[in-house]
Amino acid sequence: MQILLAAIVVVPLLGAVAALLPAPPGLKGTSPGQAVLRHGVTVTGAVLALSIALAAGFDHDHPARMQATTDISWIPALGIRIHLGVDGVSLPLLVLSALLTFLCALYSYGSPPRERSASPKAFVALLLVLEAGTLATFAVLDLMLFFLAFEMVLIPMYFLIARWGGEGRTRAAWRFILYTLLGSVVMLLGLLVIGIKGGTFDMVALATDNGSGLSHTTQVIAVLAIGTGLAVKAPMWPLHSWLPDAHTAAPTVGSVLLAGVLLKMGTYGFVRIVLPITPDGAHTFAPYLAAFAAVGIVYGSLVCLALARTGAKGDLKRLIAYSSVGHMGFVLLGIATLTPTGVNGALFANIAHGLITGLLFFLVGAIKDRYGTSDLDRLSGLTGAALYGRAPRLGGLLAFGAVASLGLPGLAGFWGEMLAMFASFRPAEGLSRPAFLTFMALAGFGTLLTAAYMLVVVRRVCMGGDGDGDGVTPANAPTGAGPLADVQAYEFAAWTPLVALTVLAGLWPAALLGLSDPAVQQLLAGGK
Repeated sequence: MQILLAAIVVVPLLGAVAALLPAPPGLKGTSPGQAVLRHGVTVTGAVLALSIALAAGFDHDHPARMQATTDISWIPALGIRIHLGVDGVSLPLLVLSALLTFLCALYSYGSPPRERSASPKAFVALLLVLEAGTLATFAVLDLMLFFLAFEMVLIPMYFLIARWGGEGRTRAAWRFILYTLLGSVVMLLGLLVIGIKGGTFDMVALATDNGSGLSHTTQVIAVLAIGTGLAVKAPMWPLHSWLPDAHTAAPTVGSVLLAGVLLKMGTYGFVRIVLPITPDGAHTFAPYLAAFAAVGIVYGSLVCLALARTGAKGDLKRLIAYSSVGHMGFVLLGIATLTPTGVNGALFANIAHGLITGLLFFLVGAIKDRYGTSDLDRLSGLTGAALYGRAPRLGGLLAFGAVASLGLPGLAGFWGEMLAMFASFRPAEGLSRPAFLTFMALAGFGTLLTAAYMLVVVRRVCMGGDGDGDGVTPANAPTGAGPLADVQAYEFAAWTPLVALTVLAGLWPAALLGLSDPAVQQLLAGGK
């Protein structure tokens, strides 16, 4: 088990190095580009297989216990150790990251990225380095290693956006890197405060102490600093403004990984570091976190509704990006309740958002490839039967993703958001119940808005029409109602696992909650 977890983190890095070699052994194919893309599929597939093997060998009877641990000294002078391990909190996120990266590599093999002054070798190498960083974030148990892994993903994502992105990619890439780097600098200060005052950077030891070695003032300062950095990555309103541009400009696989994996690193940090290590500081800031989360839910939904109906900058990728602000607001609201129910709901919503929004970004990328645009005004004005008539399977999948995103019972999007609101009804002792009831009401209003804008999107894109009910077709709509290429074989292979897991998680939530609940109970109790 220890070797499996270490291999999961190291193999992508070795694969990235191999991708840059002149001719990786055994990978010569019809073209150098196809060969290196096939290499990406092979490496990410191997990592996914290792992750599944790790999950199969995981002791499901004791998910609160840290398993597959490796703990060796790295920098003795600073007390930094290479400490790895997984429990019921981190294991699902680890598998999700491996799955989404493999599906992105598979999708890229079938639909190679458009080269912009860079070769497929660079694309695959960056994808694998990004995977290594995300997997390490969920596996490391040392504060300094967590920071290094947290930062490791920034440069690959910057270049994926800047080199292979669409219109406005340079500005979007710079905003992404500047926002996240500034947040990370502040976070580093908070991590150093905890490590110096607590006498160790070991996350397990600090969680076991449950803040007993840290004064109230130290915890408040640490939570303010760490929480700011994590909130930027989450993203929490009002620190979200980098996200819509990054998603709109990013290539399809960049958007999938940004929404499905990178955003989860921020919320995971709250659960793994803030709650167990600085409980007093978390309690102090919990009402503010909940308030920002509730506002983010409503704000993100209102913006999406405006984009869906009026078409003002109505790019479909931008709409889904703003929807992430609302959905991640539910995750932050669940965490802010400081209850097992809320935190379990947040972790479930993390996985659900990764599956559903990852699928939606895949679908929008496919629509853009076929129509040449993701502008809602143009898509909704197509003559004929629109997407349902021209590519019925693609239209059906988009409708499925939309209803899953709005939280339809029986699909994965329902449980996490429901548990977050349920926990807000009765937050942890010492938190203002009237305030959290208000936050719960705002979150409930957000779910109604989510249903409204998602149904408008389905009507405009899948059925045609402008969504305003006046029957007027925009003047700039593309013409021609001939059939489009429906779902291709490589798309079917990349999207089917997401659809299946969305249904499975919705019908069998105990599979995830049974893993996370004992670990969450232990984290909130101080790791004892």
